[in-house]
Amino acid sequence: MPTPTSYHAVSDHAIARTLADEAGRLLMRLRADATLLSDPAVLRRAGDIRSNDLLLGRLAELRPGDAVLSEESVDNLDRLTAERVWIIDPLDGTREFGEPPRDDWAVHVALSSQGQLTAGAVAQPAAGRTFGTDRPPALPVRDPSMPIRLAVSRTRPPAFVTELAEALGGELLPMGSAGVKVVAVLTGVADAYVHAGGQFEWDSAAPIAVAQAAGLHTSRVSGGPLCYNRQEPSLPDVLVCHPDVSARVLATILECLPDPTAG
Repeated sequence: MPTPTSYHAVSDHAIARTLADEAGRLLMRLRADATLLSDPAVLRRAGDIRSNDLLLGRLAELRPGDAVLSEESVDNLDRLTAERVWIIDPLDGTREFGEPPRDDWAVHVALSSQGQLTAGAVAQPAAGRTFGTDRPPALPVRDPSMPIRLAVSRTRPPAFVTELAEALGGELLPMGSAGVKVVAVLTGVADAYVHAGGQFEWDSAAPIAVAQAAGLHTSRVSGGPLCYNRQEPSLPDVLVCHPDVSARVLATILECLPDPTAG
């Protein structure tokens, strides 16, 4: 167990990246297992459980006094009074993970302190890359003459996004994991990620932490703030976009959604 002097010898930012990478390597090994590959459902479940076990064990070792909120664990409401809470999604994009060679799945590791995200990392193992708050990517330069490209769910796109894309004169880019959609905005592949079909805090915490560190706009689709470590971890909607298009996207969402403040 770390001593008081060694507790912060490794930064939270570095821990987020290291653990996301470690879980990613584990998941890639599982994906290479011919026995598991024969049954995608078994592969997906093994990925969820094994990655979760790794992350919980490493957090207990490196940050034993911190609380954890994980998609794959029973929620311990003691986290509500904890000063520091790690919010993790051991395998975001489980469906895509079970469909080799798709690479649009991710591992999310984030830290929330008093409701605010202070560190995070998103690993995209099959693409060989990780984005973290320790080394946030430079804000992509956007060509204003290009149509706005919206990253959306490939399986559960919000009903209003087609109307939104038409109103913006934009394009829809369907893809898997929420983390991968935010990565698309971080890298300039997309200009915005819009979701209003229901999510939980672990779906967005790490991607939002990295997006904020990189200077992207992040909010609810109403423009309101994103808050974490709440009693009910549901977070129904999210908007991540390049700051150059944020005002336009938000204004158009208000036109397309009957009540963007609902939920």
